[in-house]
Amino acid sequence: MEPSPPTPDVSPADGAWRLRGLFRRRRTPMTRVRPHRLGQVPQQGRTDAWALSVRRDFPVLSRRIAGRRIVYLDSAATSQKPQAVIDAISAYYRCHNANIHRSVYTLAKEATTFFEAARSRIACFAGGRPDTTIFTRNATEAINLVAYAWGRANVRQHDVVLVTKMEHHSNLVPWQLLCQQTGAELRYLDVSADGLLRLDDLDAHLSSGRVKLAAVAHVSNVLGTINPVAEIVRRLREAGAVVLIDGSQAMPHLPVDVQQIGADFYAWTGHKALGPTGIGVLHGRRELLEGMEPFLAGGDMISTVDWHTSTWNQLPWKYEAGTSMIDCALAISAASYASHRYVGLSITEISSLTADWALGLLPTHVPAIREPCAVLHLRAVLAALGTGQPSATQRNGTETHAGGARADAVPRMR
Repeated sequence: MEPSPPTPDVSPADGAWRLRGLFRRRRTPMTRVRPHRLGQVPQQGRTDAWALSVRRDFPVLSRRIAGRRIVYLDSAATSQKPQAVIDAISAYYRCHNANIHRSVYTLAKEATTFFEAARSRIACFAGGRPDTTIFTRNATEAINLVAYAWGRANVRQHDVVLVTKMEHHSNLVPWQLLCQQTGAELRYLDVSADGLLRLDDLDAHLSSGRVKLAAVAHVSNVLGTINPVAEIVRRLREAGAVVLIDGSQAMPHLPVDVQQIGADFYAWTGHKALGPTGIGVLHGRRELLEGMEPFLAGGDMISTVDWHTSTWNQLPWKYEAGTSMIDCALAISAASYASHRYVGLSITEISSLTADWALGLLPTHVPAIREPCAVLHLRAVLAALGTGQPSATQRNGTETHAGGARADAVPRMR
């Protein structure tokens, strides 16, 4: 078990103890339901107990609408929040509310310590480093940060920006604007008839030697496809391209290690991963972040200011202008502990069983679903419910994977 984040050197009377426990694993009746080591699906008869214990973690699911309990199937748009996340926000405002990085009184020191402990926790959760883990408002802002701060300084006329045809528009429109302003060419990586990226098409694009930057979804919000991002990143970086991975639909559902993936930038959002709205995360390569100019100016990103010039703060604060989303950082840290529990309870395997059941049952009752294109669309719908179906296909000697991910059936605002 990982150690809990550090806490301020204050007595319990100062209130720091109230928030301390929210970063640890919550002990609920779920701990007594143990058929579910990672990679092992709960046995028949025990899955119900597992599901009920999960429901108890989410207060909104205790509501009844029109006399029926809530069955929430829109987690790809935003996840519901476990009690630990709600408690973290409440405890911050009840016991520790103060601004960070600028004062020496007790509340401010507590808030600063908890905020930076949350950053360290999130970096650990994603396999990154605290000094290159940047808090943003959402994944959309994280992608725009890269498009403006790195793209406008490095992308030139005749360069190629490569995206895929399965991207959320938040990972498309920033690159459209970048190409319009720089004269670069926007190209698209093709998708096969079974919803997979064509890596032979990637090699064809790279053979031109003009690809400057590529932006790829880890999990498609349209098809539910899980892309082989480590292999894609390897090929792109060998060709000299900078790579951004949009992990918004992957982080809630899959174990992610950004260092193992090896991308230059990895963006994700908190509200799809059990956290609150209003916070996202950008993990970046240190040498690139240090060489970029700030995206926004003022507040924590400043080191010194005089009448005519300013200097910038160190990483990661260089890209965190203004007052940070302190409450959201504490809440997303609490969410990461909950995510570890649920991933450890074989959510992916249970989702796969649900998809297998639906794909086997529905075509029998709905004849139109028997057509191949309808089956592909059904898989996308199941992905929207967080129940994608893992599959594997050989393409030019490279195995690519699809399904098994929480994803949207149609593009959504992030």
